Amino acid sequence: MGGVPMYGGSPMYPNGASAMYGSGAIASINRYHGAVPKMYGGVPMYGNAPVPSTMYGYIPRIMYPPGNPYGAANIPILYGNGRVITPTYGHDRSVPTMYGNRRGPPRVYESDWPAPSYRNGATILSGGNMYNNGQLRRVGGASDAYGSKSVLDDDIGEGVPPPVHSGVPDSMSEADGDDDHCGGKFVCKVGEFSCLGSCTCILASWRCDGDADCVAGEDEAECGEDLEGQPDGECNVNDGNVRCPRNGKCIRDDWLCDGEDDCGDFSDETHCSYDMNCTSEEFQCDNGLCVKSTWRCDGDNDCKDFSDEYNCTKKTSCTQNEFQCTDGSCISLTWKCDLEQDCMDGSDEVNCSVEPPSCSEGEFRCAYPRCIHLEFRCDGDDDCGDRSDEDDCPKVDGNCGTGEFKCNNGKCIPDWWRCDDEKDCESGDDEEGCVEKHLRACGQDEFSCSTGNCILKTWVCDGIPDCSRGEDESKCGVICEDSQFKCGNISSNDSTSTSSRSTITCIGKKHVCDGKKDCSKGEDERNCPHKKECESGSMCHQQCVTLADGNDACTCYTGYTINSDGFSCQDIDECQYETDPVCSQTCNNTVGSFTCGCMTGYVLRPDGRTCKALGAAPTLLFANRVDIRQISLNSAKYTALLKGLHNAIALDYHYKKGLIYWSDVSMDVIRRATLNGTGAVDVIRWGLESPSGVAIDWIHDTIFWTDSGTRRVEVATLDGSIRVVIAASDLDKPRDIVAHPGEAVVFWTDWGPNPKIEQAEMDGSNRKAVIASSLIWPNGLCIDYIMSRIYWADAKHHVIESSKFDGTDRKKVIGKGLPHPFALTIFEDAIYWTDWHTKSISTANKVTGKGFKTIHSGLNFPMYIHSYHPQRQPDYPNRCGNNNGGCSHMCLPNKSSYRCMCPIGLQLHADRRNCDSAAAKLLLFARKKDLRMRQLENSDVDMVIPVDGIRSVIALAWDSDSDSIFWTDVESDTINRAHLNGSQQEVIVSSNLESPAGLAVDWVTSKLYWTDAGTNRIEVSNLDGSMRGLLVWEGLDKPRDIVLDPIGGFMYWSDWGTVPMIERAGMDGSQRAPLIIHNLTWPNGLAIDHDHERLYWADGGTKAIEFASLDGTGRTVLIGSELPHPFGLAVFRDKIYWTDWDTSSIHMADKQTGKNKTILRSGISNLMDIRVFHRGRQPVPTMCQAKNGGCSHLCLLAPLPKGHTCACPIGIKLLEDGRTCALGPTNSLIFAHRVDIRQISLDVPYIVDVVLPLPPLKNAIAVDVDRKTGEIYWTDTAEDVIQKATPDGRHIENIIVDGLETADGIVIDSTGRKIYWTDAGRNSIEVAELDGRNRKVLVWSDLESPRAIALHYHLGLMYWSDWGKNPRIEQADMDGENRMTLISENLGWPNGLAIDRPAGRLYWNDGQRKTIESSNLSGQDRHIVVTDVPHPYGLVIVGTHIYWTDWQTKALHRADKINGIDNTIIRGKLEGLMDIRSVQQVDNVAENACGRNNGGCSHLCLRTPSAYTCACPTGTILREDGQTCNSSPSTYLLFATRSTLARVSLDTPELWDVTLPIPDVHNAIAVDFHWKSQKIYYTDVFLDIIRSVDMHNLTSTKTIISTNLTTPDGLAVDWIANNIYWTDAGSKVLEVARLDGSSRKIIIQDGLDEPRALAIFPRKGYLYWTDWGDNPKIERSFLDGSSRNTVIDTDLGFPNGLALDYATCQLYWADALRDRIEISDLHGKNRLHLVPEATHPFGLTQYGEHIYWTDWYRKSVERADKATGKDRRVIRTDLDGVMEIRAVAAGRQTGWTPCADRNGGCSHLCLFRQKSYICACPDKPDEKPCSTEPSIVVPNKRIPGPDDLDGDADLCEDGVQPVITITPPNNRDNYGDAYAKTPDEGKSTSEISSHVFITMIVLCLVIVAVIIIIIVVYICHAHQKKYLYTTGRSVLTFSNPNYNASSSDVGPNATQADKRIFPWKRLKYDKSQERVYNVHEDKQTTSPEVVSLIPTVVTPNNCADATTPERIATPPPTPPQRLDSISLKAG
Repeated sequence: MGGVPMYGGSPMYPNGASAMYGSGAIASINRYHGAVPKMYGGVPMYGNAPVPSTMYGYIPRIMYPPGNPYGAANIPILYGNGRVITPTYGHDRSVPTMYGNRRGPPRVYESDWPAPSYRNGATILSGGNMYNNGQLRRVGGASDAYGSKSVLDDDIGEGVPPPVHSGVPDSMSEADGDDDHCGGKFVCKVGEFSCLGSCTCILASWRCDGDADCVAGEDEAECGEDLEGQPDGECNVNDGNVRCPRNGKCIRDDWLCDGEDDCGDFSDETHCSYDMNCTSEEFQCDNGLCVKSTWRCDGDNDCKDFSDEYNCTKKTSCTQNEFQCTDGSCISLTWKCDLEQDCMDGSDEVNCSVEPPSCSEGEFRCAYPRCIHLEFRCDGDDDCGDRSDEDDCPKVDGNCGTGEFKCNNGKCIPDWWRCDDEKDCESGDDEEGCVEKHLRACGQDEFSCSTGNCILKTWVCDGIPDCSRGEDESKCGVICEDSQFKCGNISSNDSTSTSSRSTITCIGKKHVCDGKKDCSKGEDERNCPHKKECESGSMCHQQCVTLADGNDACTCYTGYTINSDGFSCQDIDECQYETDPVCSQTCNNTVGSFTCGCMTGYVLRPDGRTCKALGAAPTLLFANRVDIRQISLNSAKYTALLKGLHNAIALDYHYKKGLIYWSDVSMDVIRRATLNGTGAVDVIRWGLESPSGVAIDWIHDTIFWTDSGTRRVEVATLDGSIRVVIAASDLDKPRDIVAHPGEAVVFWTDWGPNPKIEQAEMDGSNRKAVIASSLIWPNGLCIDYIMSRIYWADAKHHVIESSKFDGTDRKKVIGKGLPHPFALTIFEDAIYWTDWHTKSISTANKVTGKGFKTIHSGLNFPMYIHSYHPQRQPDYPNRCGNNNGGCSHMCLPNKSSYRCMCPIGLQLHADRRNCDSAAAKLLLFARKKDLRMRQLENSDVDMVIPVDGIRSVIALAWDSDSDSIFWTDVESDTINRAHLNGSQQEVIVSSNLESPAGLAVDWVTSKLYWTDAGTNRIEVSNLDGSMRGLLVWEGLDKPRDIVLDPIGGFMYWSDWGTVPMIERAGMDGSQRAPLIIHNLTWPNGLAIDHDHERLYWADGGTKAIEFASLDGTGRTVLIGSELPHPFGLAVFRDKIYWTDWDTSSIHMADKQTGKNKTILRSGISNLMDIRVFHRGRQPVPTMCQAKNGGCSHLCLLAPLPKGHTCACPIGIKLLEDGRTCALGPTNSLIFAHRVDIRQISLDVPYIVDVVLPLPPLKNAIAVDVDRKTGEIYWTDTAEDVIQKATPDGRHIENIIVDGLETADGIVIDSTGRKIYWTDAGRNSIEVAELDGRNRKVLVWSDLESPRAIALHYHLGLMYWSDWGKNPRIEQADMDGENRMTLISENLGWPNGLAIDRPAGRLYWNDGQRKTIESSNLSGQDRHIVVTDVPHPYGLVIVGTHIYWTDWQTKALHRADKINGIDNTIIRGKLEGLMDIRSVQQVDNVAENACGRNNGGCSHLCLRTPSAYTCACPTGTILREDGQTCNSSPSTYLLFATRSTLARVSLDTPELWDVTLPIPDVHNAIAVDFHWKSQKIYYTDVFLDIIRSVDMHNLTSTKTIISTNLTTPDGLAVDWIANNIYWTDAGSKVLEVARLDGSSRKIIIQDGLDEPRALAIFPRKGYLYWTDWGDNPKIERSFLDGSSRNTVIDTDLGFPNGLALDYATCQLYWADALRDRIEISDLHGKNRLHLVPEATHPFGLTQYGEHIYWTDWYRKSVERADKATGKDRRVIRTDLDGVMEIRAVAAGRQTGWTPCADRNGGCSHLCLFRQKSYICACPDKPDEKPCSTEPSIVVPNKRIPGPDDLDGDADLCEDGVQPVITITPPNNRDNYGDAYAKTPDEGKSTSEISSHVFITMIVLCLVIVAVIIIIIVVYICHAHQKKYLYTTGRSVLTFSNPNYNASSSDVGPNATQADKRIFPWKRLKYDKSQERVYNVHEDKQTTSPEVVSLIPTVVTPNNCADATTPERIATPPPTPPQRLDSISLKAG
């Protein structure tokens, strides 16, 4: 026998296993008879040995069900790249299929099995080569090897396994990749065997004893022959034995029906009652048991032999939005190829071309393929989900708390963990330098180990050593139950051994003297008595025996025990068993036996002992950090409910509502979603720091959670609207929490310095610790609602324990195999838990700990877990009833009843039901990241005010009239307000703030005052932020806090500057004066005591709090230099309150004396401002309260006697009446600032910019103003739009929304009412009406990067700058004529452009030369005005000055316009400054040269130097009258670009694309037209419709087909018969209908795979289409679908475009896979590669002498000569998503068929068939009767009429096609003259012979011509190939933009240079960040400001079809694969 083929390291067996790697073999008697692996504990076994766990580098999925005899059953589905799918074993059965579609099985012993193909190129070769871990190894013959060792051929046949070795890891080491799998301390003693799977030790004597004692069965591996598979040898019935029916095991006959499974499959416990048969509602198991039929195939092993779960495979039907995994399960289609394995077999990530994300600058790439912001690196949060962003981080700053030890990495651990012989710090530094051990005194219920550690006394002698030296298990006696036999004494070595059998020294009495040794030393079979009949007069009550010594004795039946008298028997109460309970729920003892019962919601199983939960199949929900999964308890399948999470930790659910809740500690939020993963919303997102545990009260509909950061336990309604703290004291690190609605209690764990498990009633009352000893890391917690017990896991002790609710009856459940248990849950009799270290989910019996096994491994990071089943949330009474207990807010139950609770800030009324509607007195304080409040009196709990987006709060203010809180944020530079309950949050001031430090509210006039330490200003506004006014702007140096005294009309502020001081001024800014100027350092908080007229202040430098009178006199130190760092300050009544930065606390003291200091709150980091909210502010009468004091805008309080002052918003002057403000600035500057547009008034004595009230912009670049209306126009290159708005921002309109790429410059012709703009992306200058109508391209050639533009209307000229390879400044008339270059030398990056009209000069700035220059309007008299300008951009002339923006200084500058002196920054700190314009009152708007009637022009009237000219929109022609334009082009290219339809006119020379204003286009693919009816038709695969559009009114559309469409990809119009044809790739049909969509009929539906493009030849009755299927082809039929034949079916990839030349009868098609365009005759003959290098063609059309096609890759429309493929030219570029194209012209739709005449006499469809036609009926009849016979027969030949244009004459014959030559042939043909006449009818033999002769001549000429063409092509190709190899690969890199060739240089001789993109175009808008960021996206070029130049690749100078460098440099795009149809529907 030859070697056994190895597959991935495991052998394959065609007919039974013969040898096995690392495991042994199947017994020899079973070999070669189809024997297959056995099962043990869910692990597949070969010869009772486990399959090697490493297959393809992954753990194989477990075989299921265990123990199933194989026969034809499936073997495991392997998990890995191979994707081995459901093979079977035995004779004539299949073997695995692997590595993708159409791959054969591996070669084994059958010669007809082909070798497979492997993904990485390796194959199984003859001789046994195999592919394993990237290497080829020999496995055949004597060289059979694995890891350099061999197995001889002879040994293989005898079952000798290959050597165990060799670098092939076992299951655990492979799975975990961690040397510390078992917690770092796992070492077994001498005489013990290591179970690595479960991290346990067993006795060495248990090795190969036939029992699998290790969880994974390692102790029984490699033990030789099958021990259990063989039937017992002797089984004498006469000796009282009986053989089990299924496995042949021999048992005692009195063991039958004793309630114990002795056979191993429960067959000895069946047919135990009189009813021997199962009922009709029951299913009979193979072992004879009866179970309910509804339990069949529910995934639960109810039969105990899995027979109820056989043959349950169900075919899963996934929806169209789902992906079906190889195992049949369904996942969301969006999860396919998302770099995460969602299918259990990973099949969703097979055949994916997705590359790992390439992180951009400013991002960090996680180990898991994800990018995060760089600022998230080492911030302490696991943002990657795998903590890779927190690896290798510097030490964490900060101190640990009291009683904690700080590890080197910054982690804090309890101090008593130091020197405890366990490494708790990652680097083990807590165990370094230990001289004395830190010992603590053990409690009364604890046992002291020799090392000083303490363990529970109940852990002593439990069979598991808990002391490190095992002394807790020494000298232990063994206590057995009454029904058990105690084996003999065990050696001391044995007694300390670790065991998975807790009752190893106790066996059932029935196993004593049963002929088998059950005790380790066989004590149970020694001195065995013999039963005998009791003699008459015997005193024995039940049975008599003769002892081994010959004496007589008595014994008892099973269920009884002998009494002390030795004669009588006593009933055993089995219900009292603790080590191995007989019942899972309730137990009732009976005489000699017992009965089991179940609680409500459960039913007893057939075994009579266990209970099954009623309801749906149980599952597990668990959080996996980055996702939440639902997994089956009985199989390996799972579903990812939620994906893409940040750091999901805790979870719980509400079964009845179908909701799942989870906490995310990275986002500090608690969220919820439905169980199907939809509808995710935030529930609690404020005031959370580390939400650790979550628990749902499903009866009272509340959610509880713990927060280890805030050290609280809180509760809220399920929507989070009402929230209450139930525990906030004596908490350190609360972790898990569980709720019991029936008992109205919650339990939580706390693993702080004093670990404990606490219990409280749900209202927070009766709180107590139930477990407080022998706890260290109490992580997981769960409740057994049936047995009223709690369970918890201790990760430090590595145990799972249990107790009653009061903490009594504490028991250890599992003590080994728990490296780091985290969370646990219970269902029925099992407990399930997650383990951080093994990254797995395991289970065991909840009482005994037996049945330990891992059910899911290889998880990402398993966190919390819950069993999901209705019985997990049983029904209990609702203590709050149906009316919320009558409570106004929250009703929380307790054990006696319930209690109404109020949110923090509200008081409960005396009725104990209702809460205050509004707060009365609150202490408000700010932390850096949140706002908090608490009751001022009688409360020690604060609450976070639920507001969003806080980044760094400094100052607070409040308004009691509106119950509002105001705050400043110095990181976001905003002032905000919200209601005290967090609602109505809004940003009220967001611009021109740099460091808003102080805030105060004038409660009299409802004004808001603030200081800004960045701008050094004090400002005021209304409470909503409107009417913002400037009060103080000079002489300020870091102003800080501000307070108001409306009573006196003064405001006070502190200043941190060089000379610290406190100043005072009127609240209108008047009477400013210093108040305190000495002995100040950091005057922080200010507060006014209005009762005593005092001003208080806190100084962080002098560490004191002082006060003085409001006039500055009487300065007094209240609290001296004893305060560490006071910051915020508040005074209320007789108290003063302050915050302290250093102590992180809030203090209170007497305001008069400073005594009675009290700490109100401590341990709050980053404390800022503090205020007292109350409703006792003093009312103050003022004139402002009556009609706003007569002021038009602001009425401000002022000191007496004035009382009040009128003021204006910033930049607006107050008129002479002192009350009224001007309507706006009369002279101002306006500039674009990317995200906003700002204005600076030149009317006022200060320079302050004001943000115009426009909606948020994304990338505003250019800006201008209509001087007549004041409207503002701007370009936004992120949105690619031009917009306008009124100055007040109320009316905003889109002007240009299509056909923009990089609109860098804009200018408004306020006189001529036009808008001009430059577009550096499209290299054009365009003009339109001010509303966007009549758009026309003026300049389109020889432009490279036009930027700035300026107009001189008086002269009729326009000027622009160009950044191209040859930078220049040009001039042209305003109609685009008379273009000329003014400046072309000594230019770099000419940015801004401005005209000084009075001086007649032109100004520009140069970003590269760093200059501002000037010349006269002719370009002469040039001189430099300003030098050393870092990076100027925008430029404007105002009076005698020039103003410009600078990118580098981020400022607005001003200088003298003549000599550049007085260079001044007038506004700094503005990043992203762009264009600038001036608005002046003296602007001279000239008279419109076009007059009032638009110059008589029908469309555009454009100014010229002499007068004006009339012009037409792009693509249309001006008529001979010189005034009127055609309505549309007469000839144009029509194409679809997904969301639009566009055209390129062939009437005008510019060949410019114009977007058509067709509404509601989503994903247009195919287009066509009907010239006679002037209609456009298109398909939309997103809407699945076909529409028509009126050519004269493009906004008028009509849907003609809207039903039964799946993917309408192809479209063609029969303009003669007025029919429309389309293909549907989804439905695989080709249909026809009338032009209005009626008479719809399928003409072809068989044999179509993926029909795509359509082309029609109506005059010949031909219909052509392409098919993308597995066998791509081009087919043809008549127009009725008959005479179908294949035209082309070889050498095709993705045939997309299809076009016909009706003149020469040629067929063209584009192949997107082969990247070429081909041509043939109408029959597919004379095929030729016309354009062999079309990179990715899609649509194709023909017109005149050219073919036109769209190119996906280049996003372009191109053309070439239709006969030669030469003269290739790019028509348009930058067309995203360009699809089908058609040439629209009257000449394209000529000709005649009989269907043109009265529809051929047909009632519905007339379908032409070359020489005849048929009438056809629709598939669905309509109201009109249909006939297939024409009412009139129209002759096939038309009688010419006077109006004919010879349109019906053929220009070619249908027979022999002309050769493709330069000159098209002129052959003509006429149709026959009869209705059904055949083509050859009526011809004579001589005529036919002459035709044949001519045909032969033509064929000869064709052959000669083809040979010549082939030679020419070969020469060109050889030259081209040589060129390609010599030029090498063109790498697209960033390049210096100094020199760029014009993009208009297109052609074979052109040099392809990089096109430079305006840099702000690269600033993309990020919605998630609400910011614009710099990213290089899908552009092969970049900006001058950013990059530098490398030489471009020279293109070939001959052979026009040669490959371009772009084609060489870039790999071909992804094959379309339905990209144009199905996938586009998502777009």
